[in-house]
Amino acid sequence: MIKTEKVLHLRCCKGKSVRVVREHYLRESVPCNSSLCQAQCHNEGKLLSESATHYVIPDWKVVQDYLEILEFPELRGIVFMQTACQAVQHQKGRRQYNKLRNLLKDARHECVMFFNEFQLYSYVPREQGEPLEKWQTRCIYYATVWYYNHLAGLMPVVMVTEDVEAIQKYGSETDGVFVVSFKSYLENFWPDLEAVHELYESIVQSRKERESENQEKNGKEYAEHLPLEILEAGIKSGRYIQGVLNVNKHRSQLEAFVRIQGLTNKRSELENDMLICGTKARNRAVQGDVVAVELLPRNEWKGRVSVLCENEPEEKTIEETESEPMATGKIVGIIQRNWRDYVVSFPPKEDIQSQGKNVRKILVTPWDYRIPKIRISTQQAESLKDCRIIVRIDSWDSTSLYPNGHFVKVLGRAGDLETEIAAILVENSVSVSPFSEAQVHEMPVNTPENPWKIDKEEQARRVDLRNTHLVFSIDPKGCEDVDDALSVRRLANENLELGVHIADVTHFVKLNSYTDLEARSRATTCYLADRRYDMLPTVLSADLCSLLGGADRYALSVLWELDKTNYEVLKVWFGRTIIRSAYMMFYEAAQALLDGNLSVMDDISELKGLDEKDKCRKLNDLIWAVEKLTEIARHVRAKRDLGGALELEGIELLVQLDEKKNISDLVPKQPLEVHETVAECMILANHWVAKKITESSPHQALLRRHPPPQQEFFAGLVECAKAKGFQIDTRSNKALADSLDMAEDPDDVLVNKLLRSMATQAMSNALYFSTGSCSEDEFYHYGLALEKYTHFTSPIRRYADIVVHRLLMAAIMKDKKLEPEEPLLSNKDLAELCHHINNKNRAAQRVQKQSVELFQCMYFKDKDPSSDDRCTSDGIIYSIRANGVLVFVPRYGIKGAAFLKNKEGLVISAKPDGTCDWKPGSLRRLRDKIISTTTDGSVTFSLFEHITVRISVLSSRSHPDSIKLDIISNQPRNTPGTEPTHETSHTSKTDLVRDVIRSAEEAQLAQEHAKNTLIRDEDREYCQTQGNSLYSLLEEIKELALLDVKVG
Repeated sequence: MIKTEKVLHLRCCKGKSVRVVREHYLRESVPCNSSLCQAQCHNEGKLLSESATHYVIPDWKVVQDYLEILEFPELRGIVFMQTACQAVQHQKGRRQYNKLRNLLKDARHECVMFFNEFQLYSYVPREQGEPLEKWQTRCIYYATVWYYNHLAGLMPVVMVTEDVEAIQKYGSETDGVFVVSFKSYLENFWPDLEAVHELYESIVQSRKERESENQEKNGKEYAEHLPLEILEAGIKSGRYIQGVLNVNKHRSQLEAFVRIQGLTNKRSELENDMLICGTKARNRAVQGDVVAVELLPRNEWKGRVSVLCENEPEEKTIEETESEPMATGKIVGIIQRNWRDYVVSFPPKEDIQSQGKNVRKILVTPWDYRIPKIRISTQQAESLKDCRIIVRIDSWDSTSLYPNGHFVKVLGRAGDLETEIAAILVENSVSVSPFSEAQVHEMPVNTPENPWKIDKEEQARRVDLRNTHLVFSIDPKGCEDVDDALSVRRLANENLELGVHIADVTHFVKLNSYTDLEARSRATTCYLADRRYDMLPTVLSADLCSLLGGADRYALSVLWELDKTNYEVLKVWFGRTIIRSAYMMFYEAAQALLDGNLSVMDDISELKGLDEKDKCRKLNDLIWAVEKLTEIARHVRAKRDLGGALELEGIELLVQLDEKKNISDLVPKQPLEVHETVAECMILANHWVAKKITESSPHQALLRRHPPPQQEFFAGLVECAKAKGFQIDTRSNKALADSLDMAEDPDDVLVNKLLRSMATQAMSNALYFSTGSCSEDEFYHYGLALEKYTHFTSPIRRYADIVVHRLLMAAIMKDKKLEPEEPLLSNKDLAELCHHINNKNRAAQRVQKQSVELFQCMYFKDKDPSSDDRCTSDGIIYSIRANGVLVFVPRYGIKGAAFLKNKEGLVISAKPDGTCDWKPGSLRRLRDKIISTTTDGSVTFSLFEHITVRISVLSSRSHPDSIKLDIISNQPRNTPGTEPTHETSHTSKTDLVRDVIRSAEEAQLAQEHAKNTLIRDEDREYCQTQGNSLYSLLEEIKELALLDVKVG
């Protein structure tokens, strides 16, 4: 190793240039990452293939400008030099650099990075007075020559550059090393890749037009952005406020908000988001950008618009009756651009012609309402007028009303199912590319000719439960990725043993393998209404890691010994096991057994073909196990309720498809008690694993926290409850849970459902985090009322669970005084990974929600609203606005806006029989109702009132279709409560839970009275009791509220 020096010229926060001298170490041995290596380099991970016809090394400028072309998987054998990668990092920003890093990690792309600036013989120091750009190109060329010679000339190497002087100087200098322009390279080496050539021309044309526009235009449409160093200094001093821009998609030209970050919470007037009014104040910022905002004087503050717009969102908003002025600002600079791929559509032919003489420049309309129109250059507008395409933004100059971008590729014909699904995926940056050959080669084989078997050496390291435990799974119908299974049995001492058995994915997915890197990148399986995109290859997700009935499988198990009377946890054991699931049941079958309905036997395939005696014996064992699990879950749930666990309400819609994959019906998922039974066991496992890994790795464990919600988000819930005479206490999770339990209308079960749904909507998002990055008082999970919580039970579909499995195995090895099998991530690396997983989880949730909305529209689109009875349904009003109401349609799980005033200014009027039409008049909004007055009289619409709505589809050329609700009668279509809700099971369960709580409290009071012990000073101060008290009970088992819909 040789030590030298590297001189850098960096800008300080005040804009001055500072000369920095850093130590620079050069080595003879640096991995080349090629399978043709003749020098025995220490190569690990991805290697360039021997089968490539040549290797290509892009210059720094090519990497900066044409990275998306280099992302095409057809372009193989790419070597990214360290010099080029650093140029991207320093000149293009973190987002572009992260794209490059992800490309290098992606096993589907044959590309590697070579650290040319650390290799003794490839590094060339910068000469005095040499321009940075010239040195970078020279550095990459000499590294290219070294790389060719290092491989002993076994592979031709092509350097591609946009520097004409470099092509002339180096083009014929070294045999076997070719220096050509990027355009020449694509034309000669890849002449048949039409998509690549189209994208290249699109990027070049966009850049040329941008340069010519900058020369032509002198007038500015927007204020110039302040330099980054001034913004950073202003944020530090408090003059400017940093936050993320969030545009109101229903008023995208008028309203946007900046969610405040960092140090800005020192200002008392900025408790909530800041309002940004109009596009001028937005100053070229795009949805998702990190921006710097200057607060306007109070006399310039404005309020939110309180009228309904089409497709009123179901989003967290602060209820404002009079649209009071709020903190308002203007954007003065961009801290970080978060541009991505955008799905857009071309305007109609007449609009294209009206845009000007130069029809190459077209304003396309994004699929997302929050994104401004984008100007691109193309000659395909006519042929692609009915298609959805992908574009990328290149720039947005202060002289231009709209951003400039370029065409990337065609998705398909607008309105086709596959095109619309692809648009949803692109808009949420979800990649669903097939798994690469490298990942498939890592997979174990399981075919009829070569079946997979338990390894004898592995069996010796595990506890074999196949002949001692009745293990079974309970999942939705058709589930293939079975992560978890359960067991319960009576021990010799009459106590019970509860078992949760989770697929041992980490046995097959080793740290930093190709499969692991891909799973880490995807972070989660993505579920859509009609399909799923797996995080892991199918051989694992639907086969060897899936706990299928009758199949031997590796598992990671948690076993608790429970007291036979009160189900208190006496012991817990964690370890690797071998299991064989005896039954693979679906929820409805398990619920039928629980209800005593034995006709479901025919649906349990494992019972078929048995003689009556064996069938009866096995069925009795299974019924006992399901009943005992449910009994345990009831008691655990009852005890958890004492701690303030919340029972939340979410709407899950099942899309029923016929044999031809057409939508036959939309059915809201009905809650069953067995859902809660399974969820309780999973929550218990997650909680105990969280405690175990935190004890073992206190500063580098992955947990899941749920911050308390902001109180202002509860305003709408509190006001709605008041309309029914209910008081909602939001001071703590316990107070909220108790008041929601009390807010039940005996005449209408939907009232409590809606209130719980509104409470869910007010919640903060639960987040993964590294324990080393938060103080312990931030570990708390508000919704579950747990001090520590994690995700352990779904490693097939969540990468966080894979990380937790590795942490748990490290903890088990630590208990045995052994070294962990795989190194643990540092706190910094784990925190970065958690941030990535959180982003991917939110994207997957949006994809799922948008796919359901897509199928809702597809279901109603081919129906005539005026004649088809399925388009008319009962609705319940849950929010009052200035010009309409928000309505929940329980039959289809739809929430949307219903207008009381139309675009012509007419208001709704009701006839004596309740049917509605439009007439001249006025609206008057009150706290809990809105009154429409016409010449025929007045009609009142109140909160929680049932009405009849007609459902239709509002079609859009450029945006996704949306559901439209029209009030056709102020009378309910059905008597309140007659919609199918399956409430009987839930009600009986709730009654039982309350009975258990009451008996526990009575027993405790009697015990305390008998002891008659003295209360310590600190116990008196905090109202705690001695011994086996409610407080200690909470500390032991205060568990969550089942439906971890949003917060789990």
